[in-house]
Parts: sequence; structure tokens; C-alpha cells
Amino acid sequence: MPTHTDLPELTDLLPTADVIDVKTATGDVTLREFVAGALGNGSFPGRILFAIRVPIARLLRLEMTGMPPTTRLRPEDISFTPGDSVSFFTVDRGEEEHYLLLKITDNHLVAHLAIIVDDSGPVRRFKVVTLVRYLRKAGRLYFELIRPFHHVIMHVMCRSAIRGRRAG
Repeated sequence: MPTHTDLPELTDLLPTADVIDVKTATGDVTLREFVAGALGNGSFPGRILFAIRVPIARLLRLEMTGMPPTTRLRPEDISFTPGDSVSFFTVDRGEEEHYLLLKITDNHLVAHLAIIVDDSGPVRRFKVVTLVRYLRKAGRLYFELIRPFHHVIMHVMCRSAIRGRRAG
């Protein structure tokens, strides 16, 4: 588990998170390009994996936001303004070329997706952090059921994010 010093941008959220998952990716893309590639590619595998959650949510009778839009996000579409939408997320906060914190709230959990860039080395390193806070027992059950798919989805998103510039 990351420590507070590993993720200083998220120190206020770490103590309340029930799940903290960190993936890393490296590539020669900007933060905006990374986010656009990760969230706006409309990739078939990503949409299929995302759709797996629908029957699970129905089984548990959970309210959930819909499928991500199929339109391709462009880097200039990415907002850092709190309250704005990016794909199916809401911008919580961010700092241009440093990090972007996105949020989604359902009736069973609150999830944050943070993308933090470190460009202090020769290649940009991205931390993609998922923070989940359960609002009720159904949230824990839901996330445990989708956890294996979550890892696959995050891998696909990171791969798409790095390839985003080449595909555009």
C-alpha cells in the first residue's frame, strides 16, 4: 500500500479509502494526452470489460452511472476545473501537468481516479491510482466481484493512454 509520502496529492483521501490500487505506466505523452487516451478511446475491449459490471450491479440492485461515451476525447477536451465532466467522471481537482483527480459517486461507493505524472526523469512516469470508499456493504461486495476485471480494465486504460498520441 502506498504511503502518504508516495502520493502527497491524495493525503486527504488515503485515510478514508477502503481500496487503494496503484498502477504505473511510462511514456512520452503529456498528462492531457494520457487522460484522453485512457478515458476517451472507446476501445472495444475496454467497453466489454466495463459492461461486465452491469449485470453485477443489477444483481445487487445498485444504482450506477452509464457506460463511458464512445466518442474519442482529445487532449484539449480534458478539464482541470472542479465540477466539470471528463468521460463519466467529475473533476475533483487537479494541477496542469502534475495530476488530475476524478470522482464518481454511486449509491454504494465513491471512487476516485487519480493520474499523477512525474517528469523528473528522462521518461514521464504516470501513477494511476484508484481509491474506493464503500458507502454500504453492497459496495464492498460489488467491488470484490469486479476486482479481477478492475485490474484488466486499468491495464487496458494505461496501454491506451500511452498509445493515445500514436493513435491520434
